[in-house]
Amino acid sequence: MPRHLVIVLGDQLDRSSAAFDGFDAARDTVWMAEVAEESTHVWSHKARIAVFLAAMRHFRDALLEERIAVDYTELAAQPRPQEPGTLAAALAASLARLKQEQAGPEKLVVVEPGEWRVQEAFRAAAQAAGLPLEIRPDRHFFSSREEFAAHATGRKQLRLEYFYRPLREKFGVLMDDGEPAGGQWNYDAENRGAFPKTGPGKLPAPVRFAPDATTRGVLDLVNARFAKHPGSLAHFDWPVTPADAQAALDDFLSHRLPLFGRYQDAIWTGEPWLYHSRLAQAMNMKLLDPRDVVAGAERAWRQGKAPLEAAEGFIRQVIGWREYVRGVYWQFMPEYLDRNALNAAMPLPNLYWTGDTDMNCLRDAVGQTLAYGYAHHIQRLMVTGLFALLFGVAPQRVHEWYLAVYVDAVEWVELPNTLGMSQFADGGVMASKPYCATGAYIDRMSNACKGCRYDPKQSTGPDACPFTTLYWDFLARHQKLLAKNQRMTMQLKNVGRKDAADLRAIRRQADAVRERLS
Repeated sequence: MPRHLVIVLGDQLDRSSAAFDGFDAARDTVWMAEVAEESTHVWSHKARIAVFLAAMRHFRDALLEERIAVDYTELAAQPRPQEPGTLAAALAASLARLKQEQAGPEKLVVVEPGEWRVQEAFRAAAQAAGLPLEIRPDRHFFSSREEFAAHATGRKQLRLEYFYRPLREKFGVLMDDGEPAGGQWNYDAENRGAFPKTGPGKLPAPVRFAPDATTRGVLDLVNARFAKHPGSLAHFDWPVTPADAQAALDDFLSHRLPLFGRYQDAIWTGEPWLYHSRLAQAMNMKLLDPRDVVAGAERAWRQGKAPLEAAEGFIRQVIGWREYVRGVYWQFMPEYLDRNALNAAMPLPNLYWTGDTDMNCLRDAVGQTLAYGYAHHIQRLMVTGLFALLFGVAPQRVHEWYLAVYVDAVEWVELPNTLGMSQFADGGVMASKPYCATGAYIDRMSNACKGCRYDPKQSTGPDACPFTTLYWDFLARHQKLLAKNQRMTMQLKNVGRKDAADLRAIRRQADAVRERLS
């Protein structure tokens, strides 16, 4: 009879996690399951499905090599009769079988899940089975849920900087004699460079991981069973083992970190990777320890292999922003999911699923997303996210799209970034103001406007850029609400300078854009 049934989820593939504390291979069993719901509760990109399934199967095989018993449910290329469709149903089926065979486990053990939905499903399943469920803390992170809750208590506003600095001090990251390295906490102002007109030049190609037999089997499964899902597997080369993930980290530190900071906000069409790390997927699945990532970036700076602004900018994303968004997620769920401070209600334009648009920047960002399951953070915030914000898409629909199409998307990190940072639907919890801009921002940070049929300087007329039209309409529509925000003062003054005829023309053109794209 197994003592503990240890649940390991697809984003918990860490052999050193708390799930394995006190694990006795003679008496305990690991439980893992592939179920259709995890690919269909949002219409998931083929690459997102494949990366989870491939990594799970590799983790299972590594456990079996250690002679650890694994109760594993595999998806088939075609649905099977009585196949459990959800994690809870798969667990119930396993428990019923174990009880019939061996009288069942004494207890269920799981590390804190990355989704509120999944956590509650396991609580309900354990209660239905009459078994205790031990939820253990996730040591993968620098801070715990409880520590963030303590940080948030009594604060009128939550801001990253006040959370980030104490973490730097606590863990001694980029600190010299108790002071921040270089005398500053934040080098963001030095990390906003755009590429010259000649472009980024020859870029270092990131290391690729050719699919092995296990991964190829998963790719065949996904192409067969999820054929109607968006995206492609033609370029699939994501790390699916800890060794792959470490190689990806080493490659980034050696070849792209030195210029990451300067060009982290830059866009160049046809160049999906630029100087970005591609490490979020490996970290979010726990194939890579963020402590190793942070230590590697700091070591690169101290050894003179990367400038301080690049190391700090990258480290802030890991020990700062990544921890902060997780704290926000668990602090405010489940009601956070329903927030809609701007009362946005439009459907998501179909171009997000097809890439079929005459706007160069959107065609490039969405096309890249569908091809790879990836876009870097500025494409997400200031191209696809910005357009959805200005268009007035219901934030829950935007959230579902981001959760579906990116290989690194787990809800704890994706939801606050999308609903809060990108769409301002939380009213300012995540961001101090809406990230809204005209097409001129995209023109300044990319080459997308060159050759585009739209003029980013025009808000009305046949050549008007939809971003620019929708920007002015957005400010005019939300003028009363945004007037309460001091950081919006200058933008609202610019709206005030437009006469009534201009605003009416902008509104008519904005309505026409929405009608055409809806």
